[in-house]
Amino acid sequence: MADESDSVHDKVSKITRAGIKADDMLDMYKTWAEVYDKDMESDGYTGYRKVVRVLAESQGERRDIRVLDVAAGTGLCGQELSKLGFSNIDALDASQDMLDVAKTKNVYKNFIKEFLGTNQLDIDADSYDAVIGSGLFANGHVKPDCLEQLIRIVKPGGMICLAVREERLRTNEDCKDLKPRMTALQSEGLWERVFHETFPGYSTGLDGVVYLYKVL
Repeated sequence: MADESDSVHDKVSKITRAGIKADDMLDMYKTWAEVYDKDMESDGYTGYRKVVRVLAESQGERRDIRVLDVAAGTGLCGQELSKLGFSNIDALDASQDMLDVAKTKNVYKNFIKEFLGTNQLDIDADSYDAVIGSGLFANGHVKPDCLEQLIRIVKPGGMICLAVREERLRTNEDCKDLKPRMTALQSEGLWERVFHETFPGYSTGLDGVVYLYKVL
């Protein structure tokens, strides 16, 4: 369990450590949820703003599209989408405590408490126009094996926009297969990459990577 005296760096390191179990991860979010937004602000986390901007630019004036915010946490992506005029947003997260905070933002229509992985989500195929997520890929959190599920629930022609800390692609065991899996799914004709960029300031002193894919 995270100690309240831990620095943000310590909390992130503990909750994304190699081999962390799902129950331990969820227990840590129980104690972190209420101060998570404040901690992320102090840590200079802006990755969610980048991923929202990239998705918004791909949509032009289409602000009524149905969007699923995956690993939504406390709703930072959803809040940013709302600021840009998006109004049909659902949230998915494995932590009820984080979703409870997200509800207070008043930007989501539906809340889905599920892990994101190889399990089939209780969501019909072709349900969403877009999926968005920032910071979901990390040890003990979401792995690349979720991508097929994201593709399944997005309509053909819809977008999937995801951001991750660049260092995790190299240092997190659960993230190392992300780029190869993305490439393989394109080779299989399931989606095609529209945009990809490494950008500074994902959080203080750390680069991020944003990916935008169109479902085929």
